[in-house]
Amino acid sequence: MILQALVSHYEDLMRTGKIAKPGWEKAKVSFGLNLSDDGKVTGLLPLKVSRNVGNKTVDAPGLLEVPQPVKRSSGIKANFLCDNSTYIMGIDEKGKPERSLLCFEECKNLHHRILDTVQTPLSRAILLYFESWRQELLEENSFLADNKEELMSGANILFYVNGKSVLEDNSIRQAWQKYYDQSESGLTGICSVTGKKAALANLHPTIKGVAGAQAMGTSLVSFNAPAFCSYGKEQGANASVGEYATFAYGTALNELLGDREHRRLVGDATVVYWAEGGEKIYQDITCAALFGTEDEGITDQDLSAIFSKVSKGEKIQIDEQVLQTDRHFYILGLAPNAARLAVRFFYTDSFGNMLKNIAAHYERLRIVRPQNERLENLPIWRLLSETVNKNAKDKSPSPQMAADTLQAVLTGRNYPASLLNHAMLRIRAEKEVTYGRAAIIKAYYLKNRNKGCSKEKGVLEMELNENCTDVPYTLGRLFAVLEHIQQEANQGINATIKDKYFNAAASTPSHIFPVLINLAQKHLRKLNDRPRLKAYFENQIGELALIIGERYPVRMNLPEQGAFQLGYYCQTQKRYQKKEEK
Repeated sequence: MILQALVSHYEDLMRTGKIAKPGWEKAKVSFGLNLSDDGKVTGLLPLKVSRNVGNKTVDAPGLLEVPQPVKRSSGIKANFLCDNSTYIMGIDEKGKPERSLLCFEECKNLHHRILDTVQTPLSRAILLYFESWRQELLEENSFLADNKEELMSGANILFYVNGKSVLEDNSIRQAWQKYYDQSESGLTGICSVTGKKAALANLHPTIKGVAGAQAMGTSLVSFNAPAFCSYGKEQGANASVGEYATFAYGTALNELLGDREHRRLVGDATVVYWAEGGEKIYQDITCAALFGTEDEGITDQDLSAIFSKVSKGEKIQIDEQVLQTDRHFYILGLAPNAARLAVRFFYTDSFGNMLKNIAAHYERLRIVRPQNERLENLPIWRLLSETVNKNAKDKSPSPQMAADTLQAVLTGRNYPASLLNHAMLRIRAEKEVTYGRAAIIKAYYLKNRNKGCSKEKGVLEMELNENCTDVPYTLGRLFAVLEHIQQEANQGINATIKDKYFNAAASTPSHIFPVLINLAQKHLRKLNDRPRLKAYFENQIGELALIIGERYPVRMNLPEQGAFQLGYYCQTQKRYQKKEEK
């Protein structure tokens, strides 16, 4: 299913001219080796481009469409026209001069096999270069010697002749295409992706751009040990995928992973997403919906309007383009796993259903915001960050929890228990019910209705529910009032009852609240010179005590602690809201 979706995406992009045809691939190229008509090296052309990385501008290799590179795990295999200095120039970069000479000879023979029948000035210049080049000439050319260190580091080099790229020669391109089309593994069968009889791939393409994976690329499909093989078959024969399909899915996936604007990290999974037809606007909206609107040119108001139209079944129009909500949409999460990639999740649904699920998720999260909170909707990265210790060196959320949470958001299924557990753990550790953690508690119990916190009790409301008679929720409110009394009585204090008693009050209120009430009476006596404020607090304590009753609960379970924390959070925010109104 994953490979079929990627092959379809490749064909969508190829129809619009946005991706390389079979036999070609975009590769990072640092230099152009400029030749004269007689094959002599006349210069080194810089092909790097300036790119913004964070707050810095760096020079990075340019992305050029070149003949498809071979996959090199071991052995000597040369690339056509574009390769590193070991193959193009025979430079010894690993202390193995004999092997470097063999690499150069292999590259020379490959170019002869492809270009011997091509009679153009550019092809003759390349062949004359291979006949005349000697490694000793490297030191004689100052422009090569000055860049020797970078050349030896593995930077890719592309041939140029008199300042003109050899890829502009149609005869050379046609010769490569003919060579590529005729080169088959020798193994034929029914391709499991296309369903057609075709030459089967022996090796699958290298996938680059997955965070944490090998920098040189990793395979999504590979068989590199006898334990992974069966029925005496070797390598790609164990997965009957045609050479066209392997090229197509590999090219499409590398294109998605190379798109920095739409590639995101969730836990340890690198997430890419695309719509049927390959139109970028669907990616833009999904990126804004899941990961925030700051970098997509789509505001929170735009996103709210899109969610509203989807829920009502109305058409969505962006810049005079009407979006098709029934269009298939795909989201793929890949994580590093030893020498290959692991699929964390693969989600497919219609674009409209996906947006409905995301909109419902944001509605469940909706809770009163602090005055300094600018985000109306909590994107997935912000939600997951609420489960992480802010002082930890590694601020990455649990990989499995992150993947399960994203899947729950996309599919509309119940949230994983690990999301609530991690949020509650941070509350207990930091004694802080933040906006995001309160939203997680509310959303979790709204969606997972059989887990204890019932909506009928009025606990799971967006703002403070002063008519709620739920005892744990009211205890949270009472704790916030007692903390407020302490702060008014001892203005400027650094630590409050929250720092010492919050966790115990949430779990064993019968042991703690008598102590807190007694402490509050002492604090109230300090407010004798402010009788109106003192009376206000006494009335609040009395009203809440009537709801709680004569006895405090001996112990509260996890859902009841969640209600306590929501009550505390909403009561505290109500206090700050009143200050803003004044």
